[in-house]
Amino acid sequence: MSSGKATNIVRMKLALALVYFVFAILLNSVGTVILQVIVTFDVSKVSASVLEAFKDIPIAVMSFLIAPFLPRLGYKNALMGSMLFAGAACCLMPSIPGFWTTKMMFLCVGLSFAFAKVTIYSSVALVTNDSREHASFMSTIEGLFMVGVLSGYWIFSFFIDPADPGSPVWLNVYWVLAGLCVIVFLVVWSTPFENSVEVSKASFREDFLVMLALVVKPLVCLFIVSAFLYVLIEQGLGTWLPTFNSQVLGLPAAMSIQATSIFAACLAVGRLSAGPVIHRFGWYPVLNICLVLMAVTVLGTLPFTQGLLPDPAMTWSNAPTAAFVFPLIGLFMAPIYPAMSSVMLSSLPKERHSSMTGLIVIFSALGGSTGSIITGYVFEHYDGRQAFYFSVIPIIAITITLAIFRRLSLAAKEKAQ
Repeated sequence: MSSGKATNIVRMKLALALVYFVFAILLNSVGTVILQVIVTFDVSKVSASVLEAFKDIPIAVMSFLIAPFLPRLGYKNALMGSMLFAGAACCLMPSIPGFWTTKMMFLCVGLSFAFAKVTIYSSVALVTNDSREHASFMSTIEGLFMVGVLSGYWIFSFFIDPADPGSPVWLNVYWVLAGLCVIVFLVVWSTPFENSVEVSKASFREDFLVMLALVVKPLVCLFIVSAFLYVLIEQGLGTWLPTFNSQVLGLPAAMSIQATSIFAACLAVGRLSAGPVIHRFGWYPVLNICLVLMAVTVLGTLPFTQGLLPDPAMTWSNAPTAAFVFPLIGLFMAPIYPAMSSVMLSSLPKERHSSMTGLIVIFSALGGSTGSIITGYVFEHYDGRQAFYFSVIPIIAITITLAIFRRLSLAAKEKAQ
């Protein structure tokens, strides 16, 4: 490989990572925003929970529409357009404050992210040389995604008035995020970005049929179910953790958001360090151990959250132990999603990656919305502890689907040989 091509690949990787980083902040702010709109715009928990759907349903719909023929549009154009549209959506929030504006902002961000994620996942094969490198870079960009999530919690917390958490002053954070979108747009614009994937000469209808044909493959079906269940857990916990910290653990509003960053930090550390571990021991035993430890964390921590009362004067020194221990579940769930995605994508030719990524994004988005709405409903009608106990059910279900997924993936690999 020439030095010029190697440099271009590094620049492409940087551009992909930065786009993913910005969307990590925007998308995963939904938990923080739910906490804030409840007090700022006086909406119920059930009403606020629909923000996840306003984010995820557009992701699912747009991914379905664009995935089969994204190479026609061009990966670079898709990334630049997603940044501009997301930046414009950010400008809406402080300009026209309101709950309906919040819904529209997440809808626009969801549409933009559909273009970005399908492009990023499809591009991984263009900047890597083999399945091992593919898995490693997938873990890296998913780890950087969680670094963005972690950064977002602190960025938002800096704009919340401790004396008046319901003050709309927190909406000014979106001017900063709009600026970030512009900066990343310029980075992508200045980066040499070649598709390197043969553009299909088939009609749009034929491209759609190719994507839909993937769904009937048993291996793909099992992957879709596993990904749906995983995202249901991650988004259910991550979205409602700020509210859990505030209303169950009794933390002040800004501190509730900052404490949630422990969860994001654990996800980031877990994903950035998962590559060598999976390479050494294999993805299947590692993911099974992770699932067991997730269940242990839930069942071992929540009993100690009973009877805690709100304390406006609470500091880190006297915060409940559960505020530090429960978010560690992120460390164990971190390797699951990128490892499964890499195994699935590596089993397909490059020209099918865009279509497969569309399916990944669609069912991940549906899982995220489902998890958030179910958790919000249980939170509203029972309590936060019961809502988080619910996560044990999909953890058990993933353990079962992964076993079948592994058997089918091994059979597919042997057939290919």
